[in-house]
Amino acid sequence: MSVIPLSEAHADLVPLVGGKAAGLGELIRAGERVPEGFCVTTEAYRARVVPRDEVRAAYARLGGGPVAVRSSATDEDLPDASFAGQHDTVLDVEGEADLLAAIGTCWESLHGSRAAAYRQARGTDPADVRMAVVVQRMVTPVRAGVLYTANPVTGNRTEMLVEVGPGTTVVDGRTDVTRVVLADPAGSDGRRPEPGWQGDLWAVGRRVQAHFGGPQDVEWAIDHDGTLWLLQSRPVSTLFPAPPQTDDLRVYVEFGNVQGMLRPVTPMGMATLRAMIAAMVASLGMRVEIVDIGGRLYGDLTDLVRRPASRRRLVRLMAVDFGPRAQAVMEHVLRDPRFAPSGDGSRRRAADASSGTALRALRGILRALTRPDAARRRLVAAVDRLRAESVAPAHLRTAHERLRFVRDHGDGDGGVADDITWPIVAGMLASALPAHLLKGVATEDDVHAVLRGVPHNVTIEMDLALWALASAAREHRDLLLDTPPAELAARYLRGALPEIGLSGFLSRYGHRAAAEADVGVPRWAEDPTPVFAAVANYLRLTDPAQAPDRRFAEAAAAAGAALDELAARVRRRRPVRGRIAIFLLRRARRLAGLREAGKFAGLYRLRTVREQLLLIGATLFPTADDIMFLTLDEVGAALDGADLTGLVARRRATHRRELRRRVVPVALLSDGTDVESTLPAPTDGAGLLRGVGAATGRVTGPARVVTDPATAYLEPGEILVTATTDPGWTPLFLTAGALVTETGAIMAHGPTVAREYGIPAVISVPGATSRIVTGQVITVDGAAGTVTTAR
Repeated sequence: MSVIPLSEAHADLVPLVGGKAAGLGELIRAGERVPEGFCVTTEAYRARVVPRDEVRAAYARLGGGPVAVRSSATDEDLPDASFAGQHDTVLDVEGEADLLAAIGTCWESLHGSRAAAYRQARGTDPADVRMAVVVQRMVTPVRAGVLYTANPVTGNRTEMLVEVGPGTTVVDGRTDVTRVVLADPAGSDGRRPEPGWQGDLWAVGRRVQAHFGGPQDVEWAIDHDGTLWLLQSRPVSTLFPAPPQTDDLRVYVEFGNVQGMLRPVTPMGMATLRAMIAAMVASLGMRVEIVDIGGRLYGDLTDLVRRPASRRRLVRLMAVDFGPRAQAVMEHVLRDPRFAPSGDGSRRRAADASSGTALRALRGILRALTRPDAARRRLVAAVDRLRAESVAPAHLRTAHERLRFVRDHGDGDGGVADDITWPIVAGMLASALPAHLLKGVATEDDVHAVLRGVPHNVTIEMDLALWALASAAREHRDLLLDTPPAELAARYLRGALPEIGLSGFLSRYGHRAAAEADVGVPRWAEDPTPVFAAVANYLRLTDPAQAPDRRFAEAAAAAGAALDELAARVRRRRPVRGRIAIFLLRRARRLAGLREAGKFAGLYRLRTVREQLLLIGATLFPTADDIMFLTLDEVGAALDGADLTGLVARRRATHRRELRRRVVPVALLSDGTDVESTLPAPTDGAGLLRGVGAATGRVTGPARVVTDPATAYLEPGEILVTATTDPGWTPLFLTAGALVTETGAIMAHGPTVAREYGIPAVISVPGATSRIVTGQVITVDGAAGTVTTAR
């Protein structure tokens, strides 16, 4: 079947007719007005022969005359790939010879440089792609444009965006266009569709979106008779997934970046993280529903925003735990009249922290501040107890027994929660309060200087242990540098590598990984590729003065000197508050490093749960980790005989698509609006990117943009630029010259470790990974909170 009428194309025929033809066929089936035409299918492309006789006959049935000849590849105009402008279109083609040549032009564009680069960026195998060609009667428009049935700039699903201009210029981009935002009559901000072409477009947009089941990018034209023609419809592939539909307007804040996670969470990991984050927020006296949006964890803060008593705390909470971008968003939301306070602000809810919890917290914090070394010993013992208790019992044999264990595992804390929690909280308070007590006497940079080289941080101990391993393995330097990390990992797991001490390292730290809070993510013990990548980076460091253990020791010595100087200064100028601040700073140096211990301990249980789930998965699926794309209830159903392989495949495909997403909104409204997109644009100067200084210092060097620590190549002194970091990224810090991230808070994992290593850090730089390119020389100023790119 080489040529078929366009009216016979539909969504199930994408492999035969391509995405564009399928979309047009669906519009025809839905009763929309589409120029008549036909499709030269992928069968002809596969044979590499234009079916001349069939094309001539189909062209004759159209009545001859000018036609549009348009590409319709099998991987374009789909939900996760638009390929807009990547393939060729030939307009105003007239005559059989020119038509046959135009079809050849579209075929050739399948593997043109634009399309090839686009596919490479998306990880698409070019061998799997075929090209069909759409031939349609030309429409000569007086007005033409593109209709987005959801606003692609803000994400608002109650608005449509129209780009309109004369003729075909909107589509081919040769001239400026007019933008009109049309709002749902029930909405507020956009302008209501006017009678005439605007109203017609609004009505068409609603029908088309309903037919396809999601927001569409619709190419349209109006001819001299005033007839509205639809020339194309494809999904808007750039929109962030919409929040759940609600009756009222709600606001959601992204919680994953608190854990240094912007990648999507597996369905199995979502339940674990929901419970963990809800418990964390509850400890602050608030109840927050955690919502899955695009595989990310968003907290529904609507009730807190509308409640007078909690509004006052939200901006401060955002600033400390979520970062300045979230703080700016929350300030904007609190000014929005749609989120005006309501209810009795004096009435406490049951979710608020109980007086018993508050007293226990006060007692635990004071106990840790009074005897910090004893508190640290109790914490270490509690972590060791959790590690021992996390081991699965030996009697587990069947998948049903393992599932029962997973469901019950983690109930209760074995009486260790207080021993872990309050020393960590005491250390965080001792780190945070001195800056307020010393305002006007000392700067935040002065305080940060005291908190460098803090001991007892399990993540830093892990990084330095890996440095020691690399130093001891220098006799195998060529092997470890010249072999790809993934191949080294495979050899290690086969037992085909020389012993370099990795087994001992993994016995202590193998339960860690980047995005380690997601139970669906492989641990280093399962796949040590990131460990080998880090070791290779360490082996490139040849200057003894830059050795990480030496730099850390120097940072600790410098911090001690800074503390002595600060103590002498503040005693003279602020005797009482100064003495309290210095006391807290001395306690911070003994307690602040413990902040990573709580998560480190929790990961033991997570590792055991993952091990048991994989054993269950091996009985259900050809690939054991397919189980991570189910919930526990669904696993139970699968064990009882339900066939969920199709569900797993769909969720895997969605997860892969979301893994490619590089921008995750800080906050969303329930209508889909990305709140940050509605704020005034930053006024950065040429070559100047603004963020927030999180670790003082000024460094100039080449940038290295990294999206995956498992394959990161980082030369000593290069500046690490990434979207976010968590403890699984920190081995890269040992040889980095500085750190730049797009998200984060000053007290988050990455900036904290950067301060303790003594490398400058600037966080919350919007678009850093796209505005900075690898190899570009940049200057990171941690004091000013700026990144300057060389001209």
